[in-house]
Amino acid sequence: MKTVRYITFIIVSLFIFSCEYDNYGAPSETLQGKIIDKATGLPIQTEQGNGIRMQLDELSWSDNPTPLYFWVKQDGTYQNTKLFKGNYRISPIDGPFVPVLIRDGSGNIVADGRKTVDVSGKTTVDFEVEPFLTVTWIKQPYIDASGYIAADIKIERGTSNTSYHFNVTDVYLFIAPNTYVGNANYDGKYSSQIVYDGTNGNAQLGETITIRSKEPLPSNRDFYVRVGARTSDNVQKRYNYTDIQKVTIP
Repeated sequence: MKTVRYITFIIVSLFIFSCEYDNYGAPSETLQGKIIDKATGLPIQTEQGNGIRMQLDELSWSDNPTPLYFWVKQDGTYQNTKLFKGNYRISPIDGPFVPVLIRDGSGNIVADGRKTVDVSGKTTVDFEVEPFLTVTWIKQPYIDASGYIAADIKIERGTSNTSYHFNVTDVYLFIAPNTYVGNANYDGKYSSQIVYDGTNGNAQLGETITIRSKEPLPSNRDFYVRVGARTSDNVQKRYNYTDIQKVTIP
């Protein structure tokens, strides 16, 4: 019986000790910021949950930590309110822009725009990047005489680095009944695409491009519209975007 009581005491003691050891507060530090177009000074337009990601490497305990990832919002801002206080290396990744971290063919780092900061309380870290393309409204979305949504836009290179001057592959007019409009959320009945072959799309750079919906839209409804353009470069096939505009169909 003494042996049983002794073993029970050891188990209970270990349980109490482990509970006290793991009794850390929940993560509550905030990291926030913007991904900014270096040329325009404006936040990069992206997609909610399918665009730019943030990569965080916590260096407080390891030089080679397991990365933490989270998504940038569609307006180019990001925020994570559930971090532990610590030292982090931060970088935006997977977006349609010149990478922050560039390696040569041998894996050597040739450019490193990652930032290392101490996250405590509310910490703000912005990044300037060079998008592959900039897409701007020449004439914002409007209803034409036939009841279609149409828009006039211009596409230009967003970087002078010719290593990232890939062929323009397509332009897409995205239309959706909600504000989360983009390649991951659009109404295929109305949204339309212009596809280019080879270098044909490059000839459209700097020109006014008019694109309109596949069909007239139903009356007495609001739709949200943006235009995206992309190049042949990136594995993720992500678009550079205009901002989002609301169109009310009378």
